[in-house]
Amino acid sequence: MSRAIAITPATRADAPRIHALMHGLAVYEKIEHEMVSSVDDLDRALFGERPLAEALVGSLDGQVVGFALFYPTYSTFAGKPGIWLEDLFVVPEARGAGVGKALLAALAALAVARDCGSVQWEVLDWNAPAIGFYESLGAESLSEWTTNKLAGDALRRLARS
Repeated sequence: MSRAIAITPATRADAPRIHALMHGLAVYEKIEHEMVSSVDDLDRALFGERPLAEALVGSLDGQVVGFALFYPTYSTFAGKPGIWLEDLFVVPEARGAGVGKALLAALAALAVARDCGSVQWEVLDWNAPAIGFYESLGAESLSEWTTNKLAGDALRRLARS
């Protein structure tokens, strides 16, 4: 039996569900303690006066079961815009139904329509199922790059210097 998958741009009404899915992602990634954002924070980021990001929602049989949150980037080397996929998440019980692939395909189509050179994201090195999924779609791991983060006290110290 085929299940109905729909991918749509997020609306303001989706913010509470996306936020709940974000919490599910934080639990899955074992960083629930880092999740301090609120539905209002997300609403402002996606739908405020100056939106900072966009989101797609993935529905399965009419129920929102996943999301992709992303924002524009720019490659000085390619001379083109890109898309940074900040978060992609599908609830465990809906995995394997094609929602994740449909979300990424919709994001790829958006990138092509916007003349982007790439879509990029990070994945935790222990998340073998996700890594395998991304590789099956043709994504390549950029193992020569490391991620850096400046936050908290270190961020404030540097800002004061």
